[in-house]
Amino acid sequence: MSTARREPIAKVDTAWLRMEQPTNLMMITGVIEFSGSVDFEHFRRIVANRFLAFPRFRQKAVDHPRGCWWEEDDQFELSSHIRRTALPGDAGKAELEELVSELASTPLDKTKPLWQFHFVENYVGGPVAISRIHHCYADGIALVEVMLSLTERSAEASNRLVEQEAWKQKRAAESNIFNRLTAPARQSAGLIQNVSQKVVDEAGDLLREPHKAAQYLFGAGEIVSELATALLLEDDPPSRFKGSLSVRKRVSWARPLPLEEVKAVGHALGATVNDVLISVMTGALHRYLVDAGDDPRDLTMRATVPVNLRPLEHARDLGNHFGLVFLDLPIDETNPLARLYQVAEFMGQLKRSKQAVMSLGLLAVLGMGPAALQKPALELFSRKASTVLTNVPGPQQTLYMAGAPIREMMFWVPQTGSIGMGISIISYRGQVFCGLITDNKLVPDPETVMTHFLEEFDNLLHLTLLIGPQDGHVAPDTYDEVHEWIRGSDQVAR
Repeated sequence: MSTARREPIAKVDTAWLRMEQPTNLMMITGVIEFSGSVDFEHFRRIVANRFLAFPRFRQKAVDHPRGCWWEEDDQFELSSHIRRTALPGDAGKAELEELVSELASTPLDKTKPLWQFHFVENYVGGPVAISRIHHCYADGIALVEVMLSLTERSAEASNRLVEQEAWKQKRAAESNIFNRLTAPARQSAGLIQNVSQKVVDEAGDLLREPHKAAQYLFGAGEIVSELATALLLEDDPPSRFKGSLSVRKRVSWARPLPLEEVKAVGHALGATVNDVLISVMTGALHRYLVDAGDDPRDLTMRATVPVNLRPLEHARDLGNHFGLVFLDLPIDETNPLARLYQVAEFMGQLKRSKQAVMSLGLLAVLGMGPAALQKPALELFSRKASTVLTNVPGPQQTLYMAGAPIREMMFWVPQTGSIGMGISIISYRGQVFCGLITDNKLVPDPETVMTHFLEEFDNLLHLTLLIGPQDGHVAPDTYDEVHEWIRGSDQVAR
């Protein structure tokens, strides 16, 4: 047995480590597109210098019947983790999506630290870095922080190698990396991660004393009620988006939307940017079903939505500090305005609930138990949703990495249990990027959904311009007025 230094894996992270199965790999996959040339050897030096400043990424995750622990990889080889590759044929977007799909379907080597970077040199739009990191290391918010820590606001600074400990201390003193994520969200996107401070404080109590998770979960009346409500939810019915899974994933992403346009639509309609984007994606899924000959009128569909519960004092920690909530998607609704206000109503209900804290506590409790208990319990929850929906705020200024400006970025989070689809939204540099990952057996052409996404946003934008705001805003809770307006908008649209 190895004598390498060990430390136990947190209980919540243990649950994510053991959640992996061939049909759903627990990887967070990201794509960064550069403008201008990037030398591969220089890229590798920069990534190794800054990424490995986090000691966790030199450790492998060991899953043993006696428990799970982090263990130093005494055979660590950088070449196993940072690789160069090239696209075939035209080396365009279709070929890049095919490569990302292949990587998202391929497990990481469990005998090594569970992360890789793949550097694509010949993409027609410029060099591309594809990252794959196992969810047991951290949640999406933390990993975006880590990825952003590889970047700088100038090309010159991004080219420098750093003294790792001094660099980490300087970063923390200058401004919390966490603030680089949350500030743009609070100012513009109204993302779901920004839940009430009370919920964040309660989550902080769990994180500071995780051994009390079970007591907290089963001792708080409101949270027990949320658990009961979640357990009593009917399973999402079989559909083109919900069914038996294969081992092959497909990914696609749309051209970016101007953030100002999305904000303008939300402002005119009295909704958040998040409401607008979720309703537009729901419309795209509705259209996909109709085009395939399905009738969505009697179909119900939910998304599981990660909610950040990371207190500020944990901002630079790795690990998983988020809860999950169930969001109803009005997949049966044909009118884009009605769809928007239904999403806004459902989102408002979630922000007032304690579902997120309940699920964080539940994951901690499951992490304490055997794997044989974890998988059936998690499958019970995954049956109640058809997709995962993640919205991560990114910085609004241009960032540089290894001397080159980053033009675009995209990511996809894993799906759990029987869920076969994931929707991802990220804002960066005044634009909103939306991507989709699907099971090839269910939706072999996610690019079609992304085309519908752009069409649905254009429809909502034009409809907003046609009808104009009433008295400046229409509040989502004035439903009688809203439905009168919607009936009028149907006439305008015709």
